Amino acid sequence: MQVVCPQCLAANRVPDARLGEGPVCGKCKTGLLPSTAIELSDATFAKFVNRSDVPVVVDFWAPWCGPCRTMAPAYEQAARELAASAVLAKLNTEASPQTASGFGISGIPTLIAFRRGRELNRQSGAMSASQIVQWVRHNCA
Repeated sequence: MQVVCPQCLAANRVPDARLGEGPVCGKCKTGLLPSTAIELSDATFAKFVNRSDVPVVVDFWAPWCGPCRTMAPAYEQAARELAASAVLAKLNTEASPQTASGFGISGIPTLIAFRRGRELNRQSGAMSASQIVQWVRHNCA
């Protein structure tokens, strides 16, 4: 399985059976499956999302959005629970408008699940941590 490093964006090959063992990047030694949501931008989005065999769930959000700020702690909790099976990421739509408009984001927060750059599903609106975990498990299995 190919896993992209959230720090240096290097592609790493990891045997499926070893994903739960906390694999690290061969180049920079950063953990490949972080237990916190990573930040993406227009510059890093495609490099990270398109090359990952591990599902990547992106929260499209903005700092001025009340529901986005309310959901942020739940999203971080979900990132901890899903660390061995998916990577949770955040993309600030104000700072990265090109990517957000490319996916037709019209309401935030919006979660989109990807595998190898292909959109699997999307969900708009704030959710609790358990709802996020359930949604990811259902849509990324």
